[in-house]
Amino acid sequence: MLIGQYQHTIDAKKRLALPVKFRAELGTTVIITKGVENCLVLYTQKEWEVMSAKLANLPVSQGEARNFTRHILSSAMEVELDKLGRILVPDYLKEYAGFTKNVVIAGLSTRLEIWDEAAWKKYSESAEKGVEEIVSKLGPLGI
Repeated sequence: MLIGQYQHTIDAKKRLALPVKFRAELGTTVIITKGVENCLVLYTQKEWEVMSAKLANLPVSQGEARNFTRHILSSAMEVELDKLGRILVPDYLKEYAGFTKNVVIAGLSTRLEIWDEAAWKKYSESAEKGVEEIVSKLGPLGI
C-alpha cells in the first residue's frame, strides 16, 4: 500500500528518487501525469489501467468530462525507474506543478501525489482547517 509522506529533491538533470519503501510495489515502469491542484500523480501500470478505463467511460458529450479526460490523458507519460529508483520528470509536468527543487511525495493508497514543497505546505495548512467539517459530512469513519 502506498502511504506516507516523504520529502525529496529533484536534481539538476530533472530526476526524482522515489521512496525506497514504494519501489517494489511500483515496479520498473510507472505513469506520471497532471493531477488537480497543480500536483503530479504517479500510478503503477495496473492502477493506470483502472484509471484510464474510468476516464474512457466518462460521457464524451459532456464538456467537463472531455476536459478532465484531456487534462489527465494528454499529459500522461510512461517513465522507467533507473537502478537508483529515480524517474525523469518531463519539463512540461515539472512546469505545471511549479517544481523548484524540493518536493513532497504523498502516498494515497493506490497512487502517489508529488507536490512542490511550498505548495504542499500551503495546501496542508488549508486542508487541516477543514478536516473536522469533512469528517462530520462523511459520517462515522471509525477515527
